[in-house]
Amino acid sequence: MSSRELLLKIEDLHVSYGSISAIKGISLEVYKGEIVTILGANGAGKTTTLRTISRLLKPKSGSIRFKESELMDRHAHKVVGMGISHCPEGRRIFGVLTVAENLSLGAYVRKAVDRERLEWVYDLFPRLNERRNQLAGTLSGGEQQMLAIGRALMSKPEMLLLDEPSLGLAPILVKAIFKKIREISETGVTVLLVEQNARAALKLADRGYVLEVGKIVLHGASNELLNSEKVQEAYLGKKK
Repeated sequence: MSSRELLLKIEDLHVSYGSISAIKGISLEVYKGEIVTILGANGAGKTTTLRTISRLLKPKSGSIRFKESELMDRHAHKVVGMGISHCPEGRRIFGVLTVAENLSLGAYVRKAVDRERLEWVYDLFPRLNERRNQLAGTLSGGEQQMLAIGRALMSKPEMLLLDEPSLGLAPILVKAIFKKIREISETGVTVLLVEQNARAALKLADRGYVLEVGKIVLHGASNELLNSEKVQEAYLGKKK
């Protein structure tokens, strides 16, 4: 953690899909320079939380403050312009466009593509540099995940929302992606990570929150959660 400057504060957030309550009054905080992870089973509300922060979903009630500015009534593109970038579950790259074209789209809130930023992304992910003129749809799963993260970084975010970056990847690629997330964090980008691979996420993150059916049931430092009997039983496999 680089400081204790509060970057994101969520208070009593409620989100519904029609009559179904998906998020039931959660509150959480993320400080500048941290990596914070949100853990939970499928359907716990992890993706809903990120989509609500980035304003892809409209919350029912509550407060989401980023650098003291309320996000509840902001449009998604305004949130990106404020410094929050969302790398969605399933990557959502444009398969019929090249790697370079996908990255350029990540800078859409800027007046022009920052060439220095683009080269930084290529340095971070050399594989993308090698394939900059290749159609994104022909990339491997790991390369597509690198591209999705790289595209999210093109808007120069202060906070990066990452949704299931390890999904569908082989263990060796998961390790590589998580190493890159650490490198991104070390450049000063704050990371809020949603992840089903609880062990990998907690080893990477400073702190974590555990969601169960729309409610936060545990939170604390990552080492505390790694050693929590409840977390071990539910997400890590009980220690022998």
